[in-house]
Amino acid sequence: MKHANIPVFVPHVGCPNDCVFCNQRTISGKTDFRIEKVREEIEEALKTVVSCVRQIAFFGGSFTGIERSLMTQLLEIANEYIEKGLADSVRLSTRPDYIDGEILDILEQYKVKSIELGIQSMNDRVLAMNKRGHTAEASRRAMELISKRGFGLTGQMMTGMYGSSPEDEVMTAEEICKYADSARIYPTVTFKDTQLANLYEKGDYSPPSLEETVERGSAVYRIFKEKGVDVIRIGLQSGEGLHSDKVIAGEYHDAIGELILSRVCLDEMRERRIPVEFSNGTATFSVPKKLLSQYIGQRRKNVNILEKELGLKVRIIPI
Repeated sequence: MKHANIPVFVPHVGCPNDCVFCNQRTISGKTDFRIEKVREEIEEALKTVVSCVRQIAFFGGSFTGIERSLMTQLLEIANEYIEKGLADSVRLSTRPDYIDGEILDILEQYKVKSIELGIQSMNDRVLAMNKRGHTAEASRRAMELISKRGFGLTGQMMTGMYGSSPEDEVMTAEEICKYADSARIYPTVTFKDTQLANLYEKGDYSPPSLEETVERGSAVYRIFKEKGVDVIRIGLQSGEGLHSDKVIAGEYHDAIGELILSRVCLDEMRERRIPVEFSNGTATFSVPKKLLSQYIGQRRKNVNILEKELGLKVRIIPI
């Protein structure tokens, strides 16, 4: 059955850090949080979803790091809708260093089913350069705790971080695959009024080009796909409370996910992972119907590349 999140944004509440790439107070345009508005947000969102599994999802901050009484108040509100049959469970996002056995006990009590963990990188040097405030071991320990307790785990990672390399990102994806059942991939975006913006303006940080972003994103996507870890999102979107007018560098548009998926499809055809027949100077690839546009590529990019590489006419047909 289709799944839908009922999002409740708790911007920057509970997070003491300002990572170099993030300033939620500036990016989201919100500096406070009003709990009395939560029911209104949930009820408005519920009007738009029918015939699906509905999770009330607390996003935008480090949920398990907020003041304990506020956290339980929010969970109690969510549970009101679960008890009425209007929602099925709770999803939340948090930091690795705000997960322990006591917190998981509370989350279990309040019908939390899914935890999204902001891992970003499993390289300690990269974490330190980006002022994440925790180590790779903290991420590993949190993932293991969540997995052992039976919660669904989504590992969030970034590509193109300050100081990160493609090899770092591949390693991060491989570590996430040991514990998570789903993942999010976020190419780094440089927002105004962040430390990363200062680094960019001084020339100390060079964001990957679009082609590099696609290449790095496709490399980690393929790892998740090969390990059976579902990638539920690629890239940021305005619906997550972010404003594009505050972006000064990086790939911030909904098409980035499509471009990365299309690159993965191109590599699969190059490596003959997709059935292909050669006849009369034509290579015919048979691909899943629902992914036809991704295999063809934007403006037939994949077709054009394959024709040049193979020296043949290329047909991509759905099956």
